[in-house]
Amino acid sequence: MRNNERDQRSEPIDRRGPPPSITALLPIIAAVFIAFLVIGIAMPVLPLHVHHGLGLGTFLVGLIAGSQFAAAILSRVWAGRHADAHGARHAVIAGLVIAAAAGLLYLLSLSFITAPAISVTILLFGRALLGVGESFIITGAQSWGLAILGVQNTSRALAFVGSAMFAAFAAGAPVGSALYARYGFAAIAVATTLLPVATVLWVAPLRSVSPAARMRTGLLKVMAAVWVPGLASALSSIGFGAVTAFSALLFVARGWAAWPAFTTFALAFILTRILLGHLADRFGGAKVALVSVLVEAGGLASIWLAPWSALALAGAALSGVGYSLVYPGLGVEAFRLMPPQSRGLAMGAYTAFLDVALGFGTPALGFLGDRAGLGAVFGASVLAALCSGAIAGALVRKLGAPRARGALVSRFRSSPEFAARSEANFGIEGH
Repeated sequence: MRNNERDQRSEPIDRRGPPPSITALLPIIAAVFIAFLVIGIAMPVLPLHVHHGLGLGTFLVGLIAGSQFAAAILSRVWAGRHADAHGARHAVIAGLVIAAAAGLLYLLSLSFITAPAISVTILLFGRALLGVGESFIITGAQSWGLAILGVQNTSRALAFVGSAMFAAFAAGAPVGSALYARYGFAAIAVATTLLPVATVLWVAPLRSVSPAARMRTGLLKVMAAVWVPGLASALSSIGFGAVTAFSALLFVARGWAAWPAFTTFALAFILTRILLGHLADRFGGAKVALVSVLVEAGGLASIWLAPWSALALAGAALSGVGYSLVYPGLGVEAFRLMPPQSRGLAMGAYTAFLDVALGFGTPALGFLGDRAGLGAVFGASVLAALCSGAIAGALVRKLGAPRARGALVSRFRSSPEFAARSEANFGIEGH
C-alpha cells in the first residue's frame, strides 16, 4: 500500500537512468539570470532616482523599493497554483511578459518627471507589476528545478536557482550605475522592457516538466506546514531589504561609492551558495539556518557601526555569506512533507513570507531612517536577524527531539536485552 502511494505521488518526470546532476539546471539558471538583471540594474539607482532625481524622501524610497515585494505577496499563491496547474515553464514565460510591461510603465513615468507626485505614482505601479512578474518567474523556476533534482535535493535546487537571481543582482548593480550615470533612468526603463522579451526567446524552446496530478492540497494545510520556517526566513530578510534599499544611500552619506555594498553582498551570497548549498540537505535545514542567521547578524552590525568603507564592505560580505543559506535551509523544513502536486503552492506560500518582510519591512525601515538616521536601519535589521535565529533554534530543538527518541528506540530494539525480553515475553525473536 505504501509503495503504491509513493508511486502516485512521484514527480511527473522520467526517473530512469542516473540521478540528474546540477548541469540539468543550467538552462533554467541562465534564464533566471537574464530575467533578474532587470531588477539588479535598478537596485543601486532607483533610490537615487527617487531621492535625488525626483527630490522625494527616504520613506518614499522605501515605499518604491518595497512595493515590488508587496505586490509579490498577493501573487505568490497565484503563481504557485499556476505552476502546479499549467507547468513551471508556462509560469516563467507569463512572469517575463508581465515584467516587460513593468518596463513600459518605467518609461511612462519619465514623461511626468516635472510632476514628481505623478511620476512616482506611475513608478510605484511599475514596481508592483514587476513584483508580480518576479513572483511568477522565480516560483516557476524553483518548482522546475525541484522537479528535476527531486525533493531530496531541495536545498541544492533552491540554492542554485537563487544564486542565478543574486548573480544577476551583483552583475546588474555596476551595469545599472553606469547606465544611469551616462543615460539616466531612461536606460534602466528600456533595459527593463527588452531583457524579459529576450529571455522569453530563451525559455520557450526548453523542455518542460509536465504539471503534477490535479489533486491539490488546501492552502490552509500548506500554510500550516510552512509558516514557522517562513516567519524565520522573513525576519532574516529584513537585513536583505536594508542592504538592497539603503546601503547605497548609507555609503553615499558617508562619502563612499554607492554600488560596491550590494555587489559585495551578492558575490559573497553566490559563492556561499555554490560552495555550501548542499549543507542543509546533509546536516539539516534548521541547523544550517541557525548558524547562518547569526553570521548575517554580525555582518549587518558591521555595516551599522563601520567607521570606514573597508569594514562596511566586510560586513556586507559577511551578511551575504550568512543570508545565503537561510532561505534554502528553512526551505528544506518547509517542503519536506509537501506532495509533488502542491510544491508550487508551497513554494509560493513560503516565499510570500519573504515578500511580507520586504514589502512592509522596507518602508518601515525607510520611516525609521527618516527619524533616526540611516544607521538605525541596520541596527533594526540586526535585531530582526537575532529574532530569526531564535525561531531557527526552536526548530532545531523541535526537530531534534523526535529524532533523538527514534535513535534511542532503534538502539534499544537492536540490543540483546530487547531480544531476550521479546523472546521471554512473546516467544519471538527481536528485530
